[in-house]
Amino acid sequence: FYQNHETIRMLRGQQHRIRFTDSVEAGAFIFPLSGIAFLLVDPQDPQHQESVLVERLSKFVQVHRNCFVLLHAPFNGPKEMDTLSLIQHRFFGSNLRTLPVRSTVDIFKGMLAIAKATSKPHVDNIRDQLSLARAHIIEYSPVWEMLRDMIDD
Repeated sequence: FYQNHETIRMLRGQQHRIRFTDSVEAGAFIFPLSGIAFLLVDPQDPQHQESVLVERLSKFVQVHRNCFVLLHAPFNGPKEMDTLSLIQHRFFGSNLRTLPVRSTVDIFKGMLAIAKATSKPHVDNIRDQLSLARAHIIEYSPVWEMLRDMIDD
């Protein structure tokens, strides 16, 4: 199922390399340059009984440091909300983040946005911009000026 998923076709359409191996969980998308792994979960899939889903996600979290579960929920029915609640409660405080997605386009856009934002050149650029913003705030903030004046007195 996952090898023929529309998301795979979209990724290949933008020249992303896709490889399938037995060592990677079915439904997993791994972006090695950013160190991010995504696992696609469909709450309507009969294979995703609570115990099976928790075991599958536990393995995924153990293998991948930076991981997201893409909870494919085209609508917010009781099954989708129960699955979301289960994941959030069971994996609270872990390195697993949950991204509810409604469509294949949402899956595609979400994965690429996160992978791009966490890849090496972009992370360095964001870090530099934050440092410049912090320096600007400290230099021109009236609060910092007041504190400097209080220290000088």
